[in-house]
Amino acid sequence: MAENTKAAAKKASEKTVATVTITLKKSLIACKEKQIATALSLGLKRPGDVTVQPDNAATKGKIAVISHMVEVH
Repeated sequence: MAENTKAAAKKASEKTVATVTITLKKSLIACKEKQIATALSLGLKRPGDVTVQPDNAATKGKIAVISHMVEVH
């Protein structure tokens, strides 16, 4: 019985976090300061940059701000 609880605890600790891959497709040159700050907070500096972020509400909100400049996988 103790083995079953250890196995269950191990499975619970190994939960995978859902992630989103984001690619910057357009330049930040003619963008508003808020959009530039959002892209930088996601780790996107220049076109072609790719980052992996957790799939949560904060990330979805950031993607919504710059949705016209990024591609989400």
